Amino acid sequence: MDSDRHPDAVARLIAPSLALSGCLYASLWRDTTAAASLTAAQRSSHFPATPFCGMTWVLEGDGCQVLDDGSERRLGGRCLVGGPRTRPAQFRSDAGTRCFMVAMLPEALHALTGVDLTALLDRYEPIESALGADWQALNTALLAAPDEHACQALLEEFLLPRWRAWAQSQASPPRRYRDWMQNLALKAVAGGHGDSLRQVERRIKRWSGQSMQALRRVSRAESTFHRVRREMEAGEVLWSALAQDAGYADQAHLCRETRRVTGFSPEELRRRIDTDEAFWAYRVWV
Repeated sequence: MDSDRHPDAVARLIAPSLALSGCLYASLWRDTTAAASLTAAQRSSHFPATPFCGMTWVLEGDGCQVLDDGSERRLGGRCLVGGPRTRPAQFRSDAGTRCFMVAMLPEALHALTGVDLTALLDRYEPIESALGADWQALNTALLAAPDEHACQALLEEFLLPRWRAWAQSQASPPRRYRDWMQNLALKAVAGGHGDSLRQVERRIKRWSGQSMQALRRVSRAESTFHRVRREMEAGEVLWSALAQDAGYADQAHLCRETRRVTGFSPEELRRRIDTDEAFWAYRVWV
């Protein structure tokens, strides 16, 4: 099978400390400084729709977002914060880039910053203008960090006292989309005894930036991605059986949902995760 994966492009997943497991989901590190002559396709990065919020620090290099029509929009700064995404996203970096990316539970970001997540839905804003003044010192330190381990240590040192102060009386949300989503729904119901379903749904959207229906779709997609990776390792993927086991109406339903969340059909996604450098985030995440 032909592959355009570059042996010198680095991609790593970093798990947070247990004390922050209800706040941070994971961190991603991308380093292409040692990868000579990357093509435009290899410098791309594909990400699926997600209920999580994101923060990105570009320590070296620059990049752009690739829009649906193929045009490019330069990033608004070296430090960006993004809300949940209802659709997949593609970015393209310059040659020789180092980036530190963080996936954060939306409820935690809202609690620690007060940011309106519905205003950040499918958007990316400079952290300097989107978040408070106490984040500016963190930004300066992270942008000067030598590697991903230093970035993670600085981030956790900053977040831990703030998270502990807020979360002393909170149950730590589980780490998978589905479990976090169920926990969020329970909190929304418990937080307004006697409220109507519409009021509960509004509370969920205020905390997460998305509707419960949208969260369920991404939850099911995440579970399906993990199942596909397991079946790929064991042998052939039987899409019709997988669709039935995952709760889709049929294989066509699975295909529509996968395309909506990732932009690709299940088979194309499976192939490109294995062969394309641009799908590095899927390889380390799933």
